[in-house]
Amino acid sequence: MTDYPVRLLTKMLDIYSPSGKEKEISQFLYEEMRRHGFKVRQDNVGNVIGEAGRGSPVILLCGHMDTVTGFIPVRIESNKIYGRGAVDAKASLAALIIAASAFIEEKTAKIVVASVVDEEGASKGVKNLLKEKVAVDYAIFGEPSGVDKITIGYKGDLRIEITCKTIGGHSAAHWLYESAVEKAIEIWNEIRKISSSATKMGGNSGHFYTLDSCLTGIRGGKGNSTVPSKCQIILDFRIPPNLSVAQVINEVHKVIEEYQKTNPKVSVKVKVIDFVEPFEADAKSPVVKALSRSIREVTRRTPMLLRKTGTGDMNIFGRETHVPVVTYGPGDPALSHTANEYIVVREYLDSIEIYKRTINKLIESHESA
Repeated sequence: MTDYPVRLLTKMLDIYSPSGKEKEISQFLYEEMRRHGFKVRQDNVGNVIGEAGRGSPVILLCGHMDTVTGFIPVRIESNKIYGRGAVDAKASLAALIIAASAFIEEKTAKIVVASVVDEEGASKGVKNLLKEKVAVDYAIFGEPSGVDKITIGYKGDLRIEITCKTIGGHSAAHWLYESAVEKAIEIWNEIRKISSSATKMGGNSGHFYTLDSCLTGIRGGKGNSTVPSKCQIILDFRIPPNLSVAQVINEVHKVIEEYQKTNPKVSVKVKVIDFVEPFEADAKSPVVKALSRSIREVTRRTPMLLRKTGTGDMNIFGRETHVPVVTYGPGDPALSHTANEYIVVREYLDSIEIYKRTINKLIESHESA
């Protein structure tokens, strides 16, 4: 059994599958899951959905098959498996599939494994899953938390584009004109004050409970002797659970309205590129309790609950369905998206056993409820 998990993961890592290019790995997972007895199908966006067992409860195990760009040659060295997605998040997905395969003949529960696309993009995979209205009682999302840690919260994410337009002219007489680039930077400097003045939730401290903003892109000017008349900036906001996307957008508009009172000749337009609302799961839910007990049994360590400043598919699914949900998976999150991405084999194998035990505990608690 030790050999198969390693073979499965290395095969998955060998298939380069950045967001938008998941067709090959989607077909591979479809064939692999079918071979192991899953009732499996592919949906219209490329998700692979396999079912094991039958009955109640229905437990969703969801992981993503896509990665960020940048292939890393797959190798095993010093009990570590290197490759793009080894941490984020093919090890979690492989572990979920293997754990679920132990319940193929289960008659008291149905395990639904959803291998979704585009998590690193616009999350069209999990959004399509929600469109299908798959009814579940519990959900576990596979993302790196570390073998003895559980992620119960993610911040929201808002990306906006701000376009500034002015009347340009010759740079030899730049004092006669207003630079759209300089005006865009002025607006950014005003908007970033929203973050520093945002109220922290319930007296809690730390980055999870504060509104963060970052200038991630700027485009303007031609580098010639012309004062720029157009500039676009991209801003990325990370939103704590005490705020909503709508509240942040409203604050941005307030800043721009105030700015334009003293800069009436500057045209400013705001476009929302994408957003995900923040989400924090119930730390006392049945799925968190079952996972915590399983981690203690396998690792002999007390699990730690994490609230991350990133964003995951759990946000979208948890807010929409309101079912008990959690995120868990092997691997050091700090290695995600890096050129040195690897998973420790022992941690990967332990996570498979932890997933299995968690599923069993959820079945047992559901039967006794």
